[in-house]
Amino acid sequence: MANKRPARSGGKGPLTAVLAAVLVVATAVAIFGGCGGGESPAQSGASSGAGASSIPLAAGAPSQAPGTGPAGKEEYRAVWLTYLEYQGMDLSSEAAFRAAVAAAFDQIRGLGANTVVAHARPFGDALYRSALFPWSHLITGVQGGDPGYDPLAVMVEEAHSRGLRLEALINPYRIRGAGGAPETLAENNPAAVYAADPQKSDWVLQQDGGTYYNPAIPEVRQLIVDGVREICENYQVDGVQFDDYFYPEGADDSFDQAAYERLAAGADRGDWRRENVNALVRDAYAAVKEIDPALTFGISPQGNNDNNYNIQYSDVALWMAQGGYVDYVMPQIYWGFDYRTGSGRDDFAFENCLARWLALPRAESVSLYVGLGAYRIGAGDGGSNDQAEWSSGSNLARQVAALRQAGADGYGLYSYRWLFQNDQPTVAAEVEALTGANG
Repeated sequence: MANKRPARSGGKGPLTAVLAAVLVVATAVAIFGGCGGGESPAQSGASSGAGASSIPLAAGAPSQAPGTGPAGKEEYRAVWLTYLEYQGMDLSSEAAFRAAVAAAFDQIRGLGANTVVAHARPFGDALYRSALFPWSHLITGVQGGDPGYDPLAVMVEEAHSRGLRLEALINPYRIRGAGGAPETLAENNPAAVYAADPQKSDWVLQQDGGTYYNPAIPEVRQLIVDGVREICENYQVDGVQFDDYFYPEGADDSFDQAAYERLAAGADRGDWRRENVNALVRDAYAAVKEIDPALTFGISPQGNNDNNYNIQYSDVALWMAQGGYVDYVMPQIYWGFDYRTGSGRDDFAFENCLARWLALPRAESVSLYVGLGAYRIGAGDGGSNDQAEWSSGSNLARQVAALRQAGADGYGLYSYRWLFQNDQPTVAAEVEALTGANG
């Protein structure tokens, strides 16, 4: 394969050591204490509860020049290219796909971004040639159908030829979305194989119309980690990012009861679920670093960390505070400066939410980026307040300036189509303002 990662001198290094004991970071939990409740600010792909009283930005926070992060590091500027974007592209041939990707990457580079986060495995399937997962239905319309070319290889080539980084985006547990896609799983899909085996009946679970791998099963976690390893070994990607879907929202005790009775040894269910996710994150990070320490492994969780901890069972504060889990976290802070809940609370107004994330204890090796909601342009964020800021033509640029002032290390924009395939009248102005903000 043309993009196969060359072996490093001396072979693969030893697995990165990780902490065996998992601790709840009391300070971090205290910072987010009460960050929940009955009101739910809208967020892309996930619900989010209201938060506790805001923490003001630190006085005298250093202002960052465009293009640099703290300590002079290059600022991370990413654009997500998701499976939703692929649905609007011509994937019928390598030439057609390459032309679509080239045009998109030219626009992303013109914006001043330096990284593309491109979906590589959205539904337990692959947009690359895999020995573990079937070809994605997104390419040919049928899961398992060989398209005759390799989309991930094309994207890596086109990104690098333009000086862009390319990170592979993975949804670790999702097999079928709540909308029912893909309609049919390929016969060689590991999920289909597991589901057909009576001894593995709870390795694949259903929730609200969706199908998911069971995070409690060690063999399932190993499959996901092996998938991360496969990408990093065979493609010149610059990193891997996990999307924010871990335990599916709405998963009550019945979701994983059999596995809990068999494996939990009486542990609190919430703590047990969080450790299942912790184990996956630790092992994925170790696999990436074993292949090439220069590769990055990051996660983009919900902006509401209470939801992360209590609904999706992802202990993001722990991952940030201790080494051996992630290189970066990029919370999806998809609300505006003026966001208010129905009762008038401003906990998730952009600067208030950002301040709470920046206040979390963070290991020296962990960066904090901020996910920004480009899909809010012209549509608003669902708050009870006046939504004029989302029609100003400059809201995202203002958010970039605010996160720089506060000391964040960079940002990502969700997503490409909302910036370059959006007929809202203020989109062009937003793109121009962002481009100017990036110097």
